[in-house]
Amino acid sequence: MKAGFVYIMASGKNGTIYTGATSDLAKRVYEHREGLVAGFTKRYGCKKLEAYDDLEEARRRELQMKEWKRAWKVRLIEETNFAWDDLYPRLF
Repeated sequence: MKAGFVYIMASGKNGTIYTGATSDLAKRVYEHREGLVAGFTKRYGCKKLEAYDDLEEARRRELQMKEWKRAWKVRLIEETNFAWDDLYPRLF
């Protein structure tokens, strides 16, 4: 079984939210933060990290979360990260 992560990137508290999945969290988040990947996160400045584990489960969870209402995503973030702190530094 390959490890993986579902992650949420946000532009800031109550800002734009992006949900994705990857097997290399540090690399993928770095790409988003540095604007190396053209697309949604670069356009809307989504650079703050929220994360979850296990690749297959992560992909299922990603698809599920993409269907969620925004309020549900905000509630999930605030359950564990009320201040919307950037979790990227905690990866290292």
